Amino acid sequence: MQRRDFARPLAAGAAALLLAALSSPASAADSYPSRPIKVIVPYAPGGVVDVQTRAVTQTMEQFLKQSIVVEPRPGASGSIAAEAVAQAAPDGYTLIVSASFINTAPLLEKNLRWRTDQFVPVGRFALSPSYFVVPASSPAKTVKEFVEMARKSPTTLQYANGGNGTPQQIGNELFAHEAGIKLDPVMYKGAPPSVPDLINGLTALAVLPSSVTYPQVKGGKLRALANMSSNRSPQLPDVPTIAEAGYPGSTVLSWYGLSAPAGTPPEVIRVLATAMQQACATPEVKQRLVSAGGEEAFLGTADFSTFLAKDARNWAEVVKVIAK
Repeated sequence: MQRRDFARPLAAGAAALLLAALSSPASAADSYPSRPIKVIVPYAPGGVVDVQTRAVTQTMEQFLKQSIVVEPRPGASGSIAAEAVAQAAPDGYTLIVSASFINTAPLLEKNLRWRTDQFVPVGRFALSPSYFVVPASSPAKTVKEFVEMARKSPTTLQYANGGNGTPQQIGNELFAHEAGIKLDPVMYKGAPPSVPDLINGLTALAVLPSSVTYPQVKGGKLRALANMSSNRSPQLPDVPTIAEAGYPGSTVLSWYGLSAPAGTPPEVIRVLATAMQQACATPEVKQRLVSAGGEEAFLGTADFSTFLAKDARNWAEVVKVIAK
């Protein structure tokens, strides 16, 4: 009798522990987020990605009831940030701003210490044009005049490269290929650091994000010859697209979203995607993205995943062209 009585509390205790174990994941998801979330930006502070990320995450905080710390970590064309997030705990507290480099870097770089399958998509929040720009002192007033200048130059002209694998760098390479000219890259840690040398004529050309381009063009320090996207921008409506300038094969698209380490619980991804959708729907965020040179372009997790797969296929074809 005593043995049976002793077994009952043990069985009851075991059942309670099992119930707690089964319910703990749900409880953790229900309480997420319970501490600040870190969003790592793979590009330089003050650049288009940093500015547009803050426009969205600062409003996401209101819906998540938790702070979001944005941390720029530039270098190695996005790979420093990607490696850090790939190795982070898959708990929703470390995210990366994903952009085209997620798909292009594995096509262009060997021995990467991260893989695209180490990330899961949360959502896309913006699209952003890039511009083909030259110093204000450049004799080239159009893209075709630049091509003629490059062909007649006794030395190979240099372009400012803010990162291998970015749409801007690939846009430069596509343009050189399509125009039949040679351009040498000069490497910088992001677009903003490249601007002073471009203004001073130390480099002849750059394809720059809109947030970097706009103030310099309005200030008369740079001249925008073309918009690298497929449509003109309301920000600089007089600037033709690269297709209108005669080089349709050089069109590139910049986009920005959030991704998490693979293995992050779906419940946590849903919480983050919902907060992003709510933030992107606000007039304040829409206006801030426009002011930062982009446009709100929310895609939920499933649609973003489909978009990423298509983007990867497109870039694979582009890289084949560059490699020829």
